[in-house]
Amino acid sequence: MTDRRLFSGGMQGKNLRYLQNKSATAIPQSRVGFVLLEHFSLPAFTQALDTLITANLLQADLFTTCTLTLDGQDVISDLGLVIRADGSLGECKLGDLKLLVVCGGLRTPLRGQPELRGVLKRAAEKGVALAGLWNGAWFLGQAGLLDGYRCAIHPEHRPALAEIAQHSEVTSESYMVDRNRYTAASPNGAFNMVLEWIGQSHGAALVDGIVDILAFEASRYKRVNPKLQLKLTAPLREVVKLMEANLDEPLDLTQISEYVKRSRRQIERLFQQQLNTTPLRYYLELRVTEGRRLLQHSNLTVVQVAVACGFVSPSHFSKCYTAYFGHPPSREKRLE
Repeated sequence: MTDRRLFSGGMQGKNLRYLQNKSATAIPQSRVGFVLLEHFSLPAFTQALDTLITANLLQADLFTTCTLTLDGQDVISDLGLVIRADGSLGECKLGDLKLLVVCGGLRTPLRGQPELRGVLKRAAEKGVALAGLWNGAWFLGQAGLLDGYRCAIHPEHRPALAEIAQHSEVTSESYMVDRNRYTAASPNGAFNMVLEWIGQSHGAALVDGIVDILAFEASRYKRVNPKLQLKLTAPLREVVKLMEANLDEPLDLTQISEYVKRSRRQIERLFQQQLNTTPLRYYLELRVTEGRRLLQHSNLTVVQVAVACGFVSPSHFSKCYTAYFGHPPSREKRLE
């Protein structure tokens, strides 16, 4: 019987987390409502929506969403695309919502909407978290719901919000979370805003999984320890990129040393200090993790996967795979 090896880094769940855990304890659904205003920012809205949908891919049925307009009719986004809403704002059951998001845009008129203002106030009274995208924060401020809060809004509308919400702190951040107020000034800000909202209820592991899928370039060099949330230093990133580019024909440490112009000892010290492992072990973990990804997401045979990941033989690949994942590659679950 082969002893089970533990991963030194955060790669152990990189592929497995994409398979839904059927035995996970049921978690109550959270419903999110999106109020789509005239000429709302479609990229900001879709970033927020995509974050929630991706969370459901990783852990089924966590969130449901609905789109609302003031009159229940179609609305034109900033890109000129017509969006059909699920219903009108007045029909929305506020008690069912955990988060209500006002979606504005660069050309969304900043004018008072009595019905919207009334709904936002009732939602706040019921304890619903409130959010604003792009210039959506202006409507929260106009309803008096940002007093004493820090908030974010697109720079074009910052003066207007500062004037109407004089008891709030209008920041220059791309997004801001202050207690139960969530505001974002850009599409990327919307992504991070919703990520933080999700993380508050469901933890860092789910957030990391979403980032792995939607913002992999930002996540690939993040340290394993979620409490630190630090990134690898540039020299170590260079080595890791080199390893990732040479999985089928692995380089030895001498070759890596020559490519990055650092001594073997320097490279070993970088891995030990920042990843608490050795370069060779990390390289093996990269290759066996890539092997699992290929098995899950392709029709390649075990032999083809072993070759693609730089193993000298299928038996060596199977031995390493079993050591890390507890079962041979032939038993890996394939995604349909």
